[in-house]
Amino acid sequence: MSTAPKTATVTVHRLQSSHQSEPFTQFRPLNDPLKEEVFAAVTEIFDAAGGKGMLKSSGDVYIKPNGIDSKPYCYTRPELVEAVIRYWKQAGARRIFLFENSTQCNFTRMVFAITGYSAICRRYGAQEVYLDEEEDVSFTFKGKAPEEQDERGYRHTTFNIPKFVVHNLIEHADENLHISLPKLKTHSMAGVTLGVKNQWAYPQQNDRRPDHNYNLPYKLADVLGYVQPDFTLTEGIEATIYGHYPVTAFADKCVLPFKVLLGSANVVAADLVGAKLFGLTAEDCPHLQIAMDRGYSKGVKSLDDVEIIGDISDFTRRYPYDLLQKFPDNVKRITGSVQWCTEGCKNNPLTMLQVLAYDYQGKGGWTMVMGKGHDSAVIDAIQGRVLVVGHCAIKEIGDSLVKRLGRKNVYFSPHCNDLCATCNAMCHLMGVSPMLLAPLPLMQSLKVFVQSKIKGTKANVPNIFADKFKVV
Repeated sequence: MSTAPKTATVTVHRLQSSHQSEPFTQFRPLNDPLKEEVFAAVTEIFDAAGGKGMLKSSGDVYIKPNGIDSKPYCYTRPELVEAVIRYWKQAGARRIFLFENSTQCNFTRMVFAITGYSAICRRYGAQEVYLDEEEDVSFTFKGKAPEEQDERGYRHTTFNIPKFVVHNLIEHADENLHISLPKLKTHSMAGVTLGVKNQWAYPQQNDRRPDHNYNLPYKLADVLGYVQPDFTLTEGIEATIYGHYPVTAFADKCVLPFKVLLGSANVVAADLVGAKLFGLTAEDCPHLQIAMDRGYSKGVKSLDDVEIIGDISDFTRRYPYDLLQKFPDNVKRITGSVQWCTEGCKNNPLTMLQVLAYDYQGKGGWTMVMGKGHDSAVIDAIQGRVLVVGHCAIKEIGDSLVKRLGRKNVYFSPHCNDLCATCNAMCHLMGVSPMLLAPLPLMQSLKVFVQSKIKGTKANVPNIFADKFKVV
């Protein structure tokens, strides 16, 4: 390691209390000793960073958890969210906002209800903000030329950021304290998903679907160029390997009790240290290297520029971040030989396939086609129902399949990553009700759904009858 002065510091706090004794296939709230230790650790980390002196002129605190979904281990632990809100409440914050824009196939109001975030906000008087229900402001993805000028450029060059984020965290960033609470996770399409990727919530869902391919790391850095948190506190009570969305049935392989919290005023530095705990570097996480190359890292050019406060010497393994290679044998998968983007039509549909097959016992007996560059003889041999994923595959073979098999047997998921369309198709093909994906009582789910619709959510969510009817 270099002996040059360090540009940023990252505090690594190791939790000592015991974790659950049950297998991780049984998601449990934290036990009381560990929950209280989390609050003590949060207090220590924020106090060391300046405590109430971190508050800016407004006295307001804006907290962004990783609430992409309500699936166990993929979201920031509610116990950490509560500890952070509790800390800033006691520190005299004027107002505390908890805000998120969940991943495709979800709407944030539902995720907050299932994870317990809503109950925490009510208990402490924090204000919930669902970014998918907000008005938007248009921005430009600036990192690459449009596809018309560069064949590997952006297909989609503009995106909408919710006005709440623009007003409070961009235009008035010098007045408001912005705290990011990512979950310590690997990511099968980005190496890791930590503080930088936590801001992928800021583009609305429709703007995340195109270019969710080899261009994803550039767009993640584009968003960072517009907005950065003042402080990043990464929750690693559990860490995930084999990607960011662990199949609950495989949780004992995919979830590890790291029992760490990482705190830093530099989001890129925090992510570099988070990656290091998995044995990964910026080479494995291209968006971090791009962020440093563009000067978005406040002088950090490598991990050598980061002072790590705390002992991580026992983190010596390199953990896998690609998906666990276990898929149902009764679903035939056909992939292109020319292009099959890991960030797009590869690992997004494969993740959905794993979840529906192994957590919800979804049926097989159908075919999935992905990527570009297909053998016509292989395509002509397809029988029965088929899901064609991604605009490349649809453009290449979609019409011929419809002509031969009939539209009723052919399902399409356009864009590089259209999770809603993929979910609609797979729920019908596999006989899984989308309602099972939202584990709330039926009437409560319907109430939350109606509230979100009334408020104008822009989220793309599956049709609740997708298991019974083919959604066009």
